[in-house]
Amino acid sequence: MAQTWHHPGMIQVQTEAARHPRPAKRPPVPTSPPAAHPLADDIRPGQSLELLKELHILTREGKLNQDSRRKLKQVYHLYQFIEKLLLELAGTAPSVGAAADITLADHGAGKSYLGFVVYDLFFKQRTSGHIYGIETRPELVQKSRELAARLGFERMSFLNLTVAQSAQSALLPERIDVVTALHACDTATDDAIAFGLQKQARFMVLVPCCQAEVARVLNQHKALSLSRTPLSELWRHPLHTREIGSQITNVLRCLYLEACGYQVTVTELVGWEHSMKNELILARYTGKPKRAAQQRLRALLAEFGLDALLTTRFSALADPGDLAEVPWADV
Repeated sequence: MAQTWHHPGMIQVQTEAARHPRPAKRPPVPTSPPAAHPLADDIRPGQSLELLKELHILTREGKLNQDSRRKLKQVYHLYQFIEKLLLELAGTAPSVGAAADITLADHGAGKSYLGFVVYDLFFKQRTSGHIYGIETRPELVQKSRELAARLGFERMSFLNLTVAQSAQSALLPERIDVVTALHACDTATDDAIAFGLQKQARFMVLVPCCQAEVARVLNQHKALSLSRTPLSELWRHPLHTREIGSQITNVLRCLYLEACGYQVTVTELVGWEHSMKNELILARYTGKPKRAAQQRLRALLAEFGLDALLTTRFSALADPGDLAEVPWADV
């Protein structure tokens, strides 16, 4: 029998293999996952870092200090609420074109942090739709216009108007879908509500600030109130006058919106450690005015001696029987 394994060639191969053994396979070197961006926990995906630098939220080196982080957190938290409303409007529009035609008016825009962030994260990805920034300080309006031009945000307009003036301005469309007012001081929030009612807004997003009008009226009638009702103890001291005045103001605003056909939700904007101007009022138009809300509002005005506000701040309720039929209830 032939023993092929004794063949010289095979012996040679065997000898060579033995002489040069293959090195053992090394275990794979563990690799670390790619390092996350240092701002990944603070900045939303898709957000333009260049925009945040222009708004001085990020430094030129791309850093975020504690004050800027707090401001950005407030804006993002408010954006989360607004984004849901915008997506709802886009989803219920009768056509794709209409879905892109959403309009938003931002009152008391200031440096337009909110408007720019909303445009960058929502409107920029769409072919139409428009944001209007309303601000009384001309230098801020001009800077916002220049920044929008630099960034190519063509569907943003900045108007040097008061909130009350904007309701009559031909520079805005007859109807606005979403009205926002972030820290619009004192009666500017009431003007934003009046604007929203006139423009038939589907949604209003309000963060009131520095309400003083009701406190002034309470002070004017303090002596009479102290003799008339024990409730006046709630505002006998000046500090309490300011606090109860602010609280009553927002309660009356919510009742007014409900009486005008809105469903109202009140919540916190961010934690109190970030801002004391923290109350967020969300109003969604339902087309169902609540007569009970109108009656309660009138009763509160009478109880606190604030009847004069009925014609100045709550004019839609000035005449008995108002709001029995809302002309745009089919929106």
